Amino acid sequence: MAQYPRISEAEWEILKALWKRAHQTANELAERLAPKNDWSPRTVRTRINRLFAKGALKRVKRGRAFQFKPRVQESECVLAATESFLDRVFDGHLNPMVAHLVEHKKLTRRQIDELKRILDEEG
Repeated sequence: MAQYPRISEAEWEILKALWKRAHQTANELAERLAPKNDWSPRTVRTRINRLFAKGALKRVKRGRAFQFKPRVQESECVLAATESFLDRVFDGHLNPMVAHLVEHKKLTRRQIDELKRILDEEG
């Protein structure tokens, strides 16, 4: 797996918005994200610039503004973050993590059936 930049919790919000709809300007992202997260437009721009500097975003000049889109795929970033969490918290062992989640999260019958199906397919 390719090396992905370390993404902060706040930066995830920017990426999620761009994964849903790419080619947004900083102003469009600020309009969408600033009120929801209690961020100033300047904070949104700072986070966009950090993601761009990390190589997670691509920018394209459109008229007088830049539009941004992700350079990284959502599925790959989720996998990298999951593996990082698994390594840090559970020493890379999947079984204790799954056991912990199942023991501490209320699962519906449908969720349990889905987990069983996934495990049966992988086994």
